[in-house]
Amino acid sequence: MDALQLSVSGPWGHFRRPETNRTPLTHDFVTKTALIGMVGAVLGIERGEMRDLFPIFSEDLLYGVRFRKPVRKETHGFIVRDAEYPGRAKASGERKVTRRRYEFLREPHFQVAVALQGDRVDDHFDAFRKHVAQGKAQFPPVLGWHNCPANLELASTGTFDGPKQGDFTARCFVSSDHDTDTGEADFHVGIDRIPTYQEDFWNHPDRYETVVYPFGDHELTTTGEFYEYSNGERWWLI
Repeated sequence: MDALQLSVSGPWGHFRRPETNRTPLTHDFVTKTALIGMVGAVLGIERGEMRDLFPIFSEDLLYGVRFRKPVRKETHGFIVRDAEYPGRAKASGERKVTRRRYEFLREPHFQVAVALQGDRVDDHFDAFRKHVAQGKAQFPPVLGWHNCPANLELASTGTFDGPKQGDFTARCFVSSDHDTDTGEADFHVGIDRIPTYQEDFWNHPDRYETVVYPFGDHELTTTGEFYEYSNGERWWLI
């Protein structure tokens, strides 16, 4: 499969966990649906066209993530709504200010692998690769929120072979179905359930994937499915 690896970073990031509405928390890393949004932004695809492309991108692009820096989070409050007090006359001019607190990733930096399976979006994939290599973007890519700009750099291009089965060391996330040895790890190991498919700008609840991952530039010892990159690195891709 044609593939590339990206360096994805920025001063802030927020990839909202859907079960946290009142005080939104963030996933620890860029999700697949957020990555697809970045692809659309770089290529300048308008919202209407992107609505139809999202399911195709979700199925025809595989992705994996490894951490280039340890995860740091900060919580900040924002005024997100300005509404009239109920029962008060509009003429009074009294307004209610609602302040909510959001969790953000501080200076996130990821290595993201993207592979192309099938041929429905091969032109988009090739155009995205060229845009990133040239440092071009039609719309500003973001790390979840529009006030969280993303820096994208092309780390490498190559291919992925697979899927294969066997033992491997992974610096990326792996599935919870992998036989992963975390008992002897002297670093923090995370677990999360992330969206992998979006339709009509809605993350399909049956298409979430539970993943296990090491923080920072660490490795997991695991057994199961993997894809092998041109340089010999082994990744698990969704």
